[in-house]
Amino acid sequence: MIERLREEEIPAAISLWEAAGLAHPWNDSTRDIRLALDCPTATILAAHDEAGVLVGTVMAGFDGHRGWLYSLAVADSQRGKGIGGKLVAAAEDFLRAQGAPVIRLMVRADNEAVSAFYESAGYERGEFLVFGKRF
Repeated sequence: MIERLREEEIPAAISLWEAAGLAHPWNDSTRDIRLALDCPTATILAAHDEAGVLVGTVMAGFDGHRGWLYSLAVADSQRGKGIGGKLVAAAEDFLRAQGAPVIRLMVRADNEAVSAFYESAGYERGEFLVFGKRF
């Protein structure tokens, strides 16, 4: 079952992100989750197993020009069951409903397993440089 992440699931989502290597000390994961959940053009979708346990997340946001995917994570014990693909499809539906004409995402250049996953989901590698600035 995929639905919007619930407030009480934030600690479990952060644990999932930590296990997947997505949480970093320079990011405040709790703040990031709350910002996404409070934004009308963003969300975090959560996948649950049969017992209702959180087993996957994906963050989706529309900036008015592009849709973006972030923080796709699936519990190690649940990988290979199609959960990641279902989360991506649900995020795409959310972004389409927001009016996003294109979806982008970033993958670390050395993360071939994740790159292969997104390529199998129909995403193409782009020739982009990513710049950032922290506040």
